[in-house]
Amino acid sequence: MRRNPPLLVTAFAVMLSTQCISSLFAQADAGAKTAAGGANRLQAEPPSGPRDGNGAFRSKQYRDLFAENGKAPAETQAKVQKAFQQLFHGDAQTERVYFEAGSNASGPLAYITDWANNDARTEGMSYGMMIAVQMNKKREFDALWNWANTYMLITDPKNPNVGYFAWSMNTDGTPRSTGPAPDGEEYYAMALLFAARQWGSGEGLYNYQAQAEKILRGMRHHPVVTETGPFRIHPEDKPFEYDDTMFQSPNKTERLQAEKDIAIELKGEGKTPPVKPARFGGAGVGRSETTGPMLEEEHAMVRFVPNVGPGFTDASYHLPAFYELFARWGPTEDREFWARAADVSRTLFFKVTGPNTGLSPDRNSFDMTPIPGWDGKPVPFSYDSWRTVSNWSVDYSWWHKDPNETVLSDRIQSFLAGQGISMFVDQYTLDGKPLSTRHSTGMLAATTVGGLAATPGRNEKAFVEELWRTPIPVGDQRYFDGMLYLMSMLHCSGEFRVIDARSTP
Repeated sequence: MRRNPPLLVTAFAVMLSTQCISSLFAQADAGAKTAAGGANRLQAEPPSGPRDGNGAFRSKQYRDLFAENGKAPAETQAKVQKAFQQLFHGDAQTERVYFEAGSNASGPLAYITDWANNDARTEGMSYGMMIAVQMNKKREFDALWNWANTYMLITDPKNPNVGYFAWSMNTDGTPRSTGPAPDGEEYYAMALLFAARQWGSGEGLYNYQAQAEKILRGMRHHPVVTETGPFRIHPEDKPFEYDDTMFQSPNKTERLQAEKDIAIELKGEGKTPPVKPARFGGAGVGRSETTGPMLEEEHAMVRFVPNVGPGFTDASYHLPAFYELFARWGPTEDREFWARAADVSRTLFFKVTGPNTGLSPDRNSFDMTPIPGWDGKPVPFSYDSWRTVSNWSVDYSWWHKDPNETVLSDRIQSFLAGQGISMFVDQYTLDGKPLSTRHSTGMLAATTVGGLAATPGRNEKAFVEELWRTPIPVGDQRYFDGMLYLMSMLHCSGEFRVIDARSTP
């Protein structure tokens, strides 16, 4: 999820005609464990085995961490169903994040809202679709996918991001950004591939396999395009110009206070507080933007944003468990790339995390070295970073290809347990200095998924028990906390699975 502005670089780029851009998307449519405090020394890979690894993809056996902790499967299922019902169909003011919004020619429309930021995001929309396909909720899945295509899909050929999905929209379908965040595209593609195997592909928008392949082709083969803002989502829209005064939310109030506190601290150190750029994307009048693929070909990594020029990546965007499936089910011409990207992501996880904490940065360079944040300090562990432990642990569960993922899960669970399992905060420097005071359910939930890779024992069991007794999120923060809570409940219960009709009993 893009929580900071893109790095906009004016660069020489190939100008492609509208016809060329349209042609590209038309074609797409057709188609040795170390100690917890040890240095980050990569363990040697075991001797080469089957390409499918030795995890759940091959065995079809998924661990139920709750059952391993003595919980009855029926009790777990009831807990998961209650969470879905509350977050998707509960009280509108305090509980749910899923809202239906009428219908159009393609069927019902619905969105997932980030209640604390008053918007709908590709992150949440794609998470909602993933939850729906895992829980066999086709109506909700289709309604979310329809809303995403109706409002978020960029169709204006004069927007250099044409073919991608705008990462943030108002819930009435008007824009709060005119550019994408790749984590949304990744989850859209994976959810659609699962849907094709869960329900079979239909026609047009609901030809799930073709829609997934369109997204994956665009991620790697989007043309390099330069245009001058302001931009639109659809050709008939008014030009979008960001106006921060239009957007009010609980999170904005908290963020502005935090920035004020940081500025006071920097002044006390004799430093000049930097001017932080606008939070939401959208080039202004006369400002050019050059956009290309979401994937960095040389490094086989996902970019933070697809703007051409010096860029960086976000460890929480790296999804090797999904990349292995893209390498099997995605466009044939890109399968080798995705297999390589899975291996690169595993190496990245180990290299960028704190050697004593297992904490990952919100962003890092393509060479896996730290980058400075807007305050001049190395980018810390923050909101996006919560998800990284879940990413490598699901990879371990499904594929079992990298023993270093066990090392990482042991490290982060040990560090956070030492901070107090019911009180650790949700932002840290990578060496473990607290940067906030809030304890967040979403971070707890994602760290509990770490048990799928961690060494079974006290810490792993303590996290499972803590998640079990944690209530379903409600109130202003129920969006990110709630989505991570529900997906983590599915992971930890063994019910978030590779859906493949050809091999599922």
